[in-house]
Amino acid sequence: MIWKFAAENWRNALEILILAVVIYYVFRFLRGTRGWPVVIGFVVLLLALALVTTILDLKVLRWLLGTFSAFLAVAVLVIFQPELRRMLAELGNLPLFASASEQRESIEVIIQTVERLADVKIGALIAIEQSIQLQEAVESGIRVDCDATPEMLETIFFPNNAIHDGGVIIKGDRIAYAACIFPLTQRQDLNKSLGTRHRAAIGLSEETDAAIVVVSEETGMISHAYKGQLVRGVSLEELRAFLTSVLVHPVKSRSAVEWLRTRLGERHKSGHAVITKNEARPTLKQPAN
Repeated sequence: MIWKFAAENWRNALEILILAVVIYYVFRFLRGTRGWPVVIGFVVLLLALALVTTILDLKVLRWLLGTFSAFLAVAVLVIFQPELRRMLAELGNLPLFASASEQRESIEVIIQTVERLADVKIGALIAIEQSIQLQEAVESGIRVDCDATPEMLETIFFPNNAIHDGGVIIKGDRIAYAACIFPLTQRQDLNKSLGTRHRAAIGLSEETDAAIVVVSEETGMISHAYKGQLVRGVSLEELRAFLTSVLVHPVKSRSAVEWLRTRLGERHKSGHAVITKNEARPTLKQPAN
């Protein structure tokens, strides 16, 4: 009896499952955006009208709702046009569609930015988003949504700029958010001299799979954080090798099991939180000829 019922209704169950998954991810995507209050109001209005027409048996209103339901799709496209465009853009920026050459170009943008900022000792905190959305991990941020270029990143982190404090989130080849407050790590075994930027880099890497790059404004030292571990005092070549191994190689070699572990929130393994490769050295001026 049960097998017969399952054989006859498995398509209905599959349709319900697909619709539930789609609705869940759409709501999750829109949560926190400017269109989120509109979504809530839209859903509440439709549910209220449907409930009233059903309970009171208002046939005219029910007919109007059914007649205008075809226009609701057009209304959704108009109202949520920015969010839908961002959704499609993020779909195109997924590693599945991003080529290795495009990712290497993004890496070179970060390398050039870090090199320039380190030379003049301007602090920076840059997070490169991967499979876990960083918008859910940060407390605040200003939406930028522009091409990631060294000039733009330098402008954001330039001292006295209105949005130079906090971190920057990079999605694909675009700067998504600036002035973000990343969660600080709660580890107690860190050196007290470790600054807020470095603690925020460790904290964000503990909660997400993002790769974070830090430039110290006191020493110009370059660091990177990943899976709860901060490596300080790296050279530009070491930084390039790290970003390549994290952002480029997984596209070709990461298995489905590893992808599932990442999506289910696999956290970092315990170990040394901070590794220092090269101590900061004072900058020596070249003698004039």
